[in-house]
Amino acid sequence: MIDPATILIVDDEKHTRDGLRLSLEDDFDCYVASNAAEAMEHLKNDQVDVMLTDLRLGHDDGMKLLEAALHLPHAPVCIMMTAYGSVDTAVEAMRRGAYHFVTKPLNLDEVELLVKRALRSRSLEKENTALKQQVEQKYSIEGILGKADTLKPILETIQQVAPTRATVLIEGESGTGKELVARAVHNLSGRPKAKLVTVHCAALSPQILESELFGHEKGSFTGAQERRIGRFELADGGTLFLDEIGEIDASTQVKLLRALGEQTIERVGGSKPIKVDVRVVAATNKDLAKMVEEGKFREDLYWRLRVVTIHMPPLRTRKGDIPLLAEHFLKDLATANGKSYKPLGEDALPLLMTYDWPGNVRELRTAIEHGVVMSNSSRVMAKHLPAYLSQPGGLGWRVPVPSLQPSGETSPASAPKATLDIHEMEKQLILKALEESGNNRSEAADLLAMSRRTLQRKLKEMGMVRKHRKRVKS
Repeated sequence: MIDPATILIVDDEKHTRDGLRLSLEDDFDCYVASNAAEAMEHLKNDQVDVMLTDLRLGHDDGMKLLEAALHLPHAPVCIMMTAYGSVDTAVEAMRRGAYHFVTKPLNLDEVELLVKRALRSRSLEKENTALKQQVEQKYSIEGILGKADTLKPILETIQQVAPTRATVLIEGESGTGKELVARAVHNLSGRPKAKLVTVHCAALSPQILESELFGHEKGSFTGAQERRIGRFELADGGTLFLDEIGEIDASTQVKLLRALGEQTIERVGGSKPIKVDVRVVAATNKDLAKMVEEGKFREDLYWRLRVVTIHMPPLRTRKGDIPLLAEHFLKDLATANGKSYKPLGEDALPLLMTYDWPGNVRELRTAIEHGVVMSNSSRVMAKHLPAYLSQPGGLGWRVPVPSLQPSGETSPASAPKATLDIHEMEKQLILKALEESGNNRSEAADLLAMSRRTLQRKLKEMGMVRKHRKRVKS
Protein backbone atom coordinates (compact mmCIF):
# COMPACT_ATOMS: atom_id res chain seq x y z
CA MET A 1 0.00 0.00 0.00
CA ILE A 2 1.43 3.43 -0.99
CA ASP A 3 1.66 5.95 1.84
CA PRO A 4 -0.39 9.13 1.27
CA ALA A 5 1.45 12.36 0.49
CA THR A 6 2.25 14.69 3.37
CA ILE A 7 0.98 18.27 3.42
CA LEU A 8 2.25 21.01 5.76
CA ILE A 9 -0.21 23.89 6.31
CA VAL A 10 1.36 27.07 7.70
CA ASP A 11 -0.91 29.96 8.68
CA ASP A 12 -1.17 32.20 11.75
CA GLU A 13 -4.97 32.12 11.55
CA LYS A 14 -6.39 29.04 13.31
CA HIS A 15 -9.62 28.86 11.32
CA THR A 16 -7.64 28.80 8.04
CA ARG A 17 -5.35 26.04 9.30
CA ASP A 18 -8.25 23.95 10.55
CA GLY A 19 -10.32 24.50 7.42
CA LEU A 20 -7.51 23.40 5.13
CA ARG A 21 -6.68 20.41 7.32
CA LEU A 22 -10.30 19.22 7.35
CA SER A 23 -10.53 19.65 3.58
CA LEU A 24 -7.32 17.74 2.80
CA GLU A 25 -6.90 15.12 5.52
CA ASP A 26 -9.10 12.51 3.81
CA ASP A 27 -6.55 12.18 1.01
CA PHE A 28 -3.31 13.36 2.64
CA ASP A 29 -1.38 13.26 5.89
CA CYS A 30 -1.62 16.81 7.21
CA TYR A 31 0.60 18.76 9.60
CA VAL A 32 -0.18 22.31 10.75
CA ALA A 33 2.04 25.14 11.99
CA SER A 34 1.21 28.65 13.14
CA ASN A 35 4.63 30.22 12.52
CA ALA A 36 7.93 29.75 10.67
CA ALA A 37 9.71 28.05 13.60
CA GLU A 38 7.04 25.36 13.92
CA ALA A 39 7.06 24.88 10.16
CA MET A 40 10.83 24.38 10.05
CA GLU A 41 10.61 21.76 12.78
CA HIS A 42 8.19 19.75 10.65
CA LEU A 43 10.26 20.29 7.49
CA LYS A 44 13.43 19.03 9.19
CA ASN A 45 11.86 16.10 11.03
CA ASP A 46 9.12 14.93 8.64
CA GLN A 47 9.07 14.08 4.93
CA VAL A 48 6.87 16.94 3.66
CA ASP A 49 5.73 16.71 0.03
CA VAL A 50 3.77 19.97 -0.26
CA MET A 51 3.87 23.09 1.91
CA LEU A 52 0.94 25.53 1.86
CA THR A 53 2.10 28.71 3.58
CA ASP A 54 0.68 32.15 4.13
CA LEU A 55 2.76 35.09 2.91
CA ARG A 56 2.34 36.89 6.23
CA LEU A 57 2.76 34.83 9.40
CA GLY A 58 2.38 37.40 12.17
CA HIS A 59 5.93 38.59 12.78
CA ASP A 60 7.39 36.03 10.34
CA ASP A 61 7.95 36.40 6.62
CA GLY A 62 6.47 33.65 4.44
CA MET A 63 8.96 34.44 1.63
CA LYS A 64 11.88 33.68 3.95
CA LEU A 65 10.19 30.43 4.99
CA LEU A 66 9.79 29.58 1.29
CA GLU A 67 13.51 30.10 0.62
CA ALA A 68 14.53 28.11 3.70
CA ALA A 69 12.25 25.21 2.71
CA LEU A 70 13.57 25.11 -0.87
CA HIS A 71 17.17 24.87 0.37
CA LEU A 72 16.49 21.70 2.37
CA PRO A 73 17.87 18.38 1.02
CA HIS A 74 14.31 17.11 0.46
CA ALA A 75 12.57 20.34 -0.49
CA PRO A 76 8.76 20.31 -0.64
CA VAL A 77 6.64 21.76 -3.43
CA CYS A 78 5.62 25.18 -2.11
CA ILE A 79 2.30 26.97 -2.65
CA MET A 80 1.92 30.51 -1.32
CA MET A 81 -1.33 31.89 0.16
CA THR A 82 -2.19 35.49 0.96
CA ALA A 83 -5.01 37.95 1.37
CA TYR A 84 -2.72 40.60 -0.05
CA GLY A 85 -2.45 39.14 -3.53
CA SER A 86 -0.96 41.12 -6.36
CA VAL A 87 0.73 40.35 -9.63
CA ASP A 88 4.07 41.60 -8.27
CA THR A 89 3.84 39.38 -5.21
CA ALA A 90 2.90 36.35 -7.32
CA VAL A 91 5.81 36.94 -9.69
CA GLU A 92 8.23 37.32 -6.78
CA ALA A 93 6.99 34.12 -5.13
CA MET A 94 7.33 32.19 -8.40
CA ARG A 95 10.77 33.70 -9.02
CA ARG A 96 11.92 32.41 -5.65
CA GLY A 97 10.72 28.91 -6.44
CA ALA A 98 7.05 28.69 -5.45
CA TYR A 99 5.01 26.22 -7.51
CA HIS A 100 1.90 28.39 -7.46
CA PHE A 101 0.21 31.31 -5.71
CA VAL A 102 -3.38 31.58 -4.40
CA THR A 103 -5.28 34.43 -2.81
CA LYS A 104 -7.70 34.47 0.09
CA PRO A 105 -10.53 33.84 0.63
CA LEU A 106 -9.58 30.34 -0.46
CA ASN A 107 -11.68 28.07 -2.65
CA LEU A 108 -10.99 24.73 -0.96
CA ASP A 109 -11.84 22.65 -4.04
CA GLU A 110 -9.40 24.68 -6.12
CA VAL A 111 -6.71 24.33 -3.45
CA GLU A 112 -7.17 20.55 -3.41
CA LEU A 113 -6.85 20.37 -7.21
CA LEU A 114 -3.76 22.59 -7.06
CA VAL A 115 -2.15 20.33 -4.43
CA LYS A 116 -2.82 17.25 -6.57
CA ARG A 117 -1.29 18.95 -9.63
CA ALA A 118 1.74 19.92 -7.56
CA LEU A 119 2.17 16.32 -6.44
CA ARG A 120 1.94 15.08 -10.04
CA SER A 121 4.59 17.60 -11.03
CA ARG A 122 6.82 16.44 -8.18
CA SER A 123 6.32 12.81 -9.22
CA LEU A 124 7.32 13.62 -12.83
CA GLU A 125 10.43 15.45 -11.63
CA LYS A 126 11.45 12.43 -9.54
CA GLU A 127 10.90 10.09 -12.49
CA ASN A 128 12.93 12.38 -14.75
CA THR A 129 15.77 12.50 -12.23
CA ALA A 130 15.70 8.72 -11.86
CA LEU A 131 15.79 8.26 -15.64
CA LYS A 132 18.77 10.61 -15.94
CA GLN A 133 20.57 8.68 -13.22
CA GLN A 134 19.84 5.41 -15.03
CA VAL A 135 21.21 6.84 -18.28
CA GLU A 136 24.33 8.07 -16.53
CA GLN A 137 24.84 4.71 -14.82
CA LYS A 138 24.30 2.88 -18.12
CA TYR A 139 27.00 4.88 -19.81
CA SER A 140 29.47 5.09 -16.94
CA ILE A 141 31.74 3.00 -14.74
CA GLU A 142 33.24 4.56 -11.65
CA GLY A 143 33.00 8.08 -13.04
CA ILE A 144 34.03 7.25 -16.63
CA LEU A 145 31.21 8.69 -18.73
CA GLY A 146 30.52 7.95 -22.37
CA LYS A 147 28.40 6.08 -24.86
CA ALA A 148 30.58 6.42 -27.97
CA ASP A 149 31.48 3.20 -29.76
CA THR A 150 35.14 3.86 -28.97
CA LEU A 151 34.44 3.84 -25.23
CA LYS A 152 32.11 0.84 -24.93
CA PRO A 153 34.85 -1.81 -25.39
CA ILE A 154 37.00 0.05 -22.84
CA LEU A 155 34.27 -0.15 -20.20
CA GLU A 156 33.79 -3.84 -20.99
CA THR A 157 37.55 -4.46 -20.68
CA ILE A 158 37.67 -2.71 -17.31
CA GLN A 159 34.88 -4.94 -15.99
CA GLN A 160 36.59 -8.03 -17.38
CA VAL A 161 40.11 -7.34 -16.09
CA ALA A 162 39.34 -5.65 -12.75
CA PRO A 163 38.68 -8.82 -10.68
CA THR A 164 41.96 -10.42 -11.87
CA ARG A 165 45.57 -9.80 -10.83
CA ALA A 166 46.71 -8.91 -14.36
CA THR A 167 48.93 -5.86 -14.82
CA VAL A 168 47.24 -3.13 -16.87
CA LEU A 169 48.89 -0.54 -19.10
CA ILE A 170 46.73 2.50 -19.89
CA GLU A 171 47.79 4.52 -22.92
CA GLY A 172 46.44 7.84 -24.15
CA GLU A 173 46.93 11.57 -24.41
CA SER A 174 46.98 13.76 -21.33
CA GLY A 175 43.52 14.55 -20.03
CA THR A 176 41.76 11.51 -21.50
CA GLY A 177 40.95 9.96 -18.11
CA LYS A 178 43.74 7.43 -17.55
CA GLU A 179 43.67 7.95 -13.78
CA LEU A 180 39.90 7.36 -13.75
CA VAL A 181 40.49 4.02 -15.49
CA ALA A 182 43.10 3.06 -12.89
CA ARG A 183 40.70 3.96 -10.09
CA ALA A 184 37.91 1.96 -11.74
CA VAL A 185 40.14 -1.11 -12.09
CA HIS A 186 41.00 -0.85 -8.40
CA ASN A 187 37.47 -0.18 -7.14
CA LEU A 188 36.08 -3.14 -9.11
CA SER A 189 38.93 -5.45 -8.12
CA GLY A 190 37.11 -7.14 -5.26
CA ARG A 191 39.42 -5.59 -2.66
CA PRO A 192 37.16 -2.84 -1.31
CA LYS A 193 39.26 -2.20 1.82
CA ALA A 194 42.60 -2.26 0.02
CA LYS A 195 44.56 0.88 -0.82
CA LEU A 196 45.07 2.55 -4.15
CA VAL A 197 48.50 4.16 -3.99
CA THR A 198 49.52 6.59 -6.77
CA VAL A 199 53.02 7.60 -7.88
CA HIS A 200 53.48 10.40 -10.44
CA CYS A 201 56.74 9.23 -11.96
CA ALA A 202 57.40 12.32 -14.06
CA ALA A 203 57.43 14.60 -11.01
CA LEU A 204 60.34 12.88 -9.24
CA SER A 205 64.08 12.64 -9.86
CA PRO A 206 65.47 9.08 -10.40
CA GLN A 207 66.90 8.79 -6.87
CA ILE A 208 63.76 10.12 -5.18
CA LEU A 209 61.53 7.95 -7.39
CA GLU A 210 63.44 4.79 -6.43
CA SER A 211 63.09 5.69 -2.76
CA GLU A 212 59.38 6.48 -3.22
CA LEU A 213 58.73 3.12 -4.88
CA PHE A 214 60.82 0.79 -2.77
CA GLY A 215 61.62 2.77 0.39
CA HIS A 216 65.09 3.16 1.90
CA GLU A 217 67.09 2.26 4.97
CA LYS A 218 68.52 4.81 7.37
CA GLY A 219 71.84 6.17 6.10
CA SER A 220 71.48 4.66 2.62
CA PHE A 221 72.18 8.07 1.04
CA THR A 222 72.76 11.66 2.11
CA GLY A 223 69.67 12.92 3.89
CA ALA A 224 68.30 9.44 4.67
CA GLN A 225 68.08 10.02 8.42
CA GLU A 226 65.53 7.29 9.08
CA ARG A 227 63.96 4.26 7.43
CA ARG A 228 61.24 5.00 4.89
CA ILE A 229 58.48 2.65 3.77
CA GLY A 230 58.01 2.76 -0.02
CA ARG A 231 54.83 2.83 -2.08
CA PHE A 232 55.03 -0.88 -2.92
CA GLU A 233 54.81 -1.73 0.78
CA LEU A 234 52.09 0.86 1.37
CA ALA A 235 50.05 -0.71 -1.46
CA ASP A 236 50.47 -4.26 -0.15
CA GLY A 237 47.17 -6.07 -0.69
CA GLY A 238 45.94 -3.34 -3.01
CA THR A 239 46.83 -1.47 -6.22
CA LEU A 240 49.86 0.63 -7.17
CA PHE A 241 49.17 3.15 -9.94
CA LEU A 242 52.33 4.29 -11.74
CA ASP A 243 51.40 7.39 -13.73
CA GLU A 244 53.67 8.43 -16.63
CA ILE A 245 55.63 5.18 -16.48
CA GLY A 246 57.61 6.23 -19.58
CA GLU A 247 59.57 8.75 -17.47
CA ILE A 248 61.41 6.27 -15.21
CA ASP A 249 65.17 5.83 -15.68
CA ALA A 250 66.98 2.60 -16.68
CA SER A 251 68.09 1.65 -13.15
CA THR A 252 64.58 1.96 -11.73
CA GLN A 253 63.21 -0.01 -14.69
CA VAL A 254 65.39 -3.00 -13.68
CA LYS A 255 64.14 -2.95 -10.09
CA LEU A 256 60.54 -2.51 -11.21
CA LEU A 257 60.87 -5.51 -13.53
CA ARG A 258 61.98 -7.68 -10.62
CA ALA A 259 59.18 -6.40 -8.39
CA LEU A 260 56.60 -7.25 -11.02
CA GLY A 261 58.05 -10.67 -11.78
CA GLU A 262 58.80 -11.87 -8.24
CA GLN A 263 56.45 -9.72 -6.16
CA THR A 264 59.55 -8.95 -4.10
CA ILE A 265 61.31 -5.65 -3.42
CA GLU A 266 64.39 -4.41 -1.58
CA ARG A 267 64.62 -1.01 0.06
CA VAL A 268 67.38 1.32 -1.14
CA GLY A 269 70.45 0.50 0.96
CA GLY A 270 68.92 -2.75 2.17
CA SER A 271 69.57 -6.39 1.33
CA LYS A 272 66.54 -8.12 2.82
CA PRO A 273 63.90 -9.20 0.25
CA ILE A 274 60.39 -8.06 1.15
CA LYS A 275 57.39 -9.93 -0.26
CA VAL A 276 54.51 -7.74 -1.43
CA ASP A 277 51.07 -8.52 -2.84
CA VAL A 278 50.52 -5.62 -5.22
CA ARG A 279 48.52 -5.24 -8.40
CA VAL A 280 50.24 -2.73 -10.71
CA VAL A 281 48.41 -0.42 -13.09
CA ALA A 282 50.59 1.89 -15.22
CA ALA A 283 49.76 4.80 -17.51
CA THR A 284 51.63 6.74 -20.16
CA ASN A 285 51.04 9.43 -22.76
CA LYS A 286 54.13 8.27 -24.68
CA ASP A 287 54.58 5.59 -27.33
CA LEU A 288 56.33 2.92 -25.25
CA ALA A 289 56.72 0.59 -28.25
CA LYS A 290 58.66 3.30 -30.07
CA MET A 291 60.74 3.96 -26.95
CA VAL A 292 61.62 0.25 -26.88
CA GLU A 293 62.80 0.47 -30.50
CA GLU A 294 64.91 3.50 -29.64
CA GLY A 295 66.44 1.75 -26.61
CA LYS A 296 64.85 4.18 -24.13
CA PHE A 297 62.61 1.60 -22.43
CA ARG A 298 63.30 -2.03 -21.53
CA GLU A 299 61.50 -4.46 -23.80
CA ASP A 300 61.09 -7.08 -21.06
CA LEU A 301 59.49 -4.49 -18.75
CA TYR A 302 57.25 -3.31 -21.58
CA TRP A 303 55.84 -6.80 -22.09
CA ARG A 304 55.51 -7.31 -18.35
CA LEU A 305 53.46 -4.12 -18.04
CA ARG A 306 51.14 -4.65 -20.99
CA VAL A 307 49.44 -7.89 -19.97
CA VAL A 308 46.24 -5.99 -20.70
CA THR A 309 46.39 -2.70 -22.61
CA ILE A 310 43.66 -0.07 -22.51
CA HIS A 311 43.95 2.83 -24.94
CA MET A 312 41.95 5.91 -23.96
CA PRO A 313 40.75 7.70 -27.11
CA PRO A 314 41.11 11.48 -27.40
CA LEU A 315 37.91 13.47 -26.99
CA ARG A 316 38.00 14.63 -30.63
CA THR A 317 37.25 11.02 -31.70
CA ARG A 318 34.30 10.62 -29.34
CA LYS A 319 32.48 13.92 -29.71
CA GLY A 320 29.14 12.18 -29.28
CA ASP A 321 30.02 11.98 -25.58
CA ILE A 322 30.42 15.74 -25.18
CA PRO A 323 26.73 16.41 -24.32
CA LEU A 324 26.81 13.70 -21.63
CA LEU A 325 30.12 14.92 -20.20
CA ALA A 326 29.06 18.57 -20.32
CA GLU A 327 25.81 17.84 -18.47
CA HIS A 328 27.72 15.92 -15.80
CA PHE A 329 30.25 18.75 -15.36
CA LEU A 330 27.51 21.42 -15.29
CA LYS A 331 25.91 19.73 -12.28
CA ASP A 332 29.14 18.78 -10.51
CA LEU A 333 30.86 22.15 -10.95
CA ALA A 334 27.78 24.19 -10.06
CA THR A 335 27.71 22.44 -6.70
CA ALA A 336 31.47 22.78 -6.24
CA ASN A 337 31.33 26.53 -6.93
CA GLY A 338 28.22 27.25 -4.87
CA LYS A 339 26.14 27.99 -7.96
CA SER A 340 22.72 26.80 -9.05
CA TYR A 341 22.57 24.35 -11.95
CA LYS A 342 22.15 25.97 -15.36
CA PRO A 343 21.77 24.01 -18.62
CA LEU A 344 23.71 24.81 -21.78
CA GLY A 345 22.26 27.43 -24.07
CA GLU A 346 21.41 26.57 -27.67
CA ASP A 347 24.57 28.23 -29.03
CA ALA A 348 26.95 26.62 -26.51
CA LEU A 349 26.77 22.95 -27.51
CA PRO A 350 27.60 23.53 -31.21
CA LEU A 351 30.70 25.41 -30.08
CA LEU A 352 31.75 22.59 -27.75
CA MET A 353 31.15 20.01 -30.48
CA THR A 354 33.17 21.86 -33.11
CA TYR A 355 36.28 22.55 -31.03
CA ASP A 356 38.93 19.81 -31.11
CA TRP A 357 39.91 19.65 -27.38
CA PRO A 358 43.68 19.07 -27.44
CA GLY A 359 43.49 18.93 -23.63
CA ASN A 360 40.73 16.32 -23.91
CA VAL A 361 38.19 15.74 -21.10
CA ARG A 362 40.29 17.73 -18.63
CA GLU A 363 40.13 20.78 -20.91
CA LEU A 364 36.38 20.33 -21.43
CA ARG A 365 35.89 20.26 -17.67
CA THR A 366 37.87 23.49 -17.29
CA ALA A 367 35.86 25.18 -20.05
CA ILE A 368 32.56 24.14 -18.45
CA GLU A 369 33.72 25.44 -15.07
CA HIS A 370 34.56 28.78 -16.73
CA GLY A 371 31.02 28.87 -18.13
CA VAL A 372 29.42 27.94 -14.79
CA VAL A 373 31.33 30.69 -12.99
CA MET A 374 30.83 33.40 -15.64
CA SER A 375 27.16 32.80 -16.51
CA ASN A 376 24.91 35.61 -15.30
CA SER A 377 21.74 34.30 -16.96
CA SER A 378 19.53 31.22 -16.68
CA ARG A 379 21.76 29.22 -19.07
CA VAL A 380 25.44 28.77 -19.87
CA MET A 381 25.72 30.42 -23.27
CA ALA A 382 28.58 30.41 -25.78
CA LYS A 383 29.60 33.89 -24.62
CA HIS A 384 30.17 32.53 -21.10
CA LEU A 385 32.65 29.88 -22.29
CA PRO A 386 36.37 30.66 -22.75
CA ALA A 387 36.86 33.05 -25.68
CA TYR A 388 39.55 30.93 -27.33
CA LEU A 389 36.99 28.22 -28.16
CA SER A 390 35.50 30.43 -30.87
CA GLN A 391 38.76 31.94 -32.15
CA PRO A 392 40.26 30.00 -35.08
CA GLY A 393 44.01 29.65 -34.73
CA GLY A 394 43.96 28.58 -31.08
CA LEU A 395 45.18 25.25 -29.73
CA GLY A 396 42.00 23.38 -30.56
CA TRP A 397 42.09 24.56 -34.16
CA ARG A 398 45.50 23.12 -34.97
CA VAL A 399 43.98 19.76 -35.76
CA PRO A 400 41.36 19.72 -38.57
CA VAL A 401 37.86 18.52 -37.74
CA PRO A 402 37.35 15.82 -40.39
CA SER A 403 34.16 14.33 -38.98
CA LEU A 404 31.96 17.42 -38.97
CA GLN A 405 31.22 17.71 -42.69
CA PRO A 406 29.11 15.12 -44.56
CA SER A 407 30.95 13.20 -47.25
CA GLY A 408 31.00 14.77 -50.72
CA GLU A 409 31.12 18.37 -49.48
CA THR A 410 34.05 20.68 -48.91
CA SER A 411 35.61 20.28 -45.47
CA PRO A 412 35.46 23.40 -43.27
CA ALA A 413 39.14 22.80 -42.49
CA SER A 414 39.96 23.69 -46.12
CA ALA A 415 38.13 27.02 -45.91
CA PRO A 416 39.82 30.16 -44.59
CA LYS A 417 39.77 29.86 -40.82
CA ALA A 418 38.56 33.40 -40.38
CA THR A 419 35.25 32.48 -42.04
CA LEU A 420 34.51 29.67 -39.61
CA ASP A 421 32.19 31.61 -37.29
CA ILE A 422 29.83 30.05 -34.77
CA HIS A 423 26.92 29.94 -37.26
CA GLU A 424 28.97 27.94 -39.75
CA MET A 425 30.07 25.59 -36.95
CA GLU A 426 26.46 25.04 -35.96
CA LYS A 427 25.44 24.42 -39.56
CA GLN A 428 28.15 21.79 -40.09
CA LEU A 429 27.24 20.11 -36.80
CA ILE A 430 23.55 19.90 -37.75
CA LEU A 431 24.44 18.41 -41.15
CA LYS A 432 26.60 15.78 -39.49
CA ALA A 433 23.89 14.89 -36.97
CA LEU A 434 21.35 14.48 -39.77
CA GLU A 435 23.77 12.29 -41.69
CA GLU A 436 24.53 10.07 -38.69
CA SER A 437 20.83 9.72 -37.86
CA GLY A 438 19.84 8.77 -41.41
CA ASN A 439 17.88 12.02 -41.73
CA ASN A 440 15.77 11.13 -38.68
CA ARG A 441 15.25 14.56 -37.21
CA SER A 442 14.17 13.31 -33.79
CA GLU A 443 17.38 11.29 -33.46
CA ALA A 444 19.42 14.19 -34.83
CA ALA A 445 17.87 16.49 -32.23
CA ASP A 446 18.81 14.01 -29.49
CA LEU A 447 22.40 13.92 -30.76
CA LEU A 448 22.48 17.71 -30.65
CA ALA A 449 20.83 17.85 -27.19
CA MET A 450 18.00 20.07 -28.45
CA SER A 451 14.28 19.65 -29.06
CA ARG A 452 12.97 18.58 -32.49
CA ARG A 453 11.12 21.90 -32.75
CA THR A 454 14.35 23.82 -32.15
CA LEU A 455 16.12 21.76 -34.82
CA GLN A 456 13.29 22.48 -37.30
CA ARG A 457 13.55 26.19 -36.57
CA LYS A 458 17.32 26.22 -37.04
CA LEU A 459 17.05 24.34 -40.33
CA LYS A 460 14.55 26.93 -41.55
CA GLU A 461 16.67 29.86 -40.34
CA MET A 462 19.74 28.49 -42.09
CA GLY A 463 17.89 27.78 -45.31
CA MET A 464 18.85 24.12 -45.03
CA VAL A 465 15.47 22.40 -45.38
CA ARG A 466 15.27 22.31 -49.18
CA LYS A 467 18.99 21.79 -49.60
CA HIS A 468 19.08 18.82 -47.28
CA ARG A 469 16.06 17.15 -48.89
CA LYS A 470 17.58 17.43 -52.36
CA ARG A 471 20.86 15.95 -51.17
CA VAL A 472 19.12 12.99 -49.53
CA LYS A 473 16.98 12.20 -52.61
CA SER A 474 20.00 12.11 -54.88
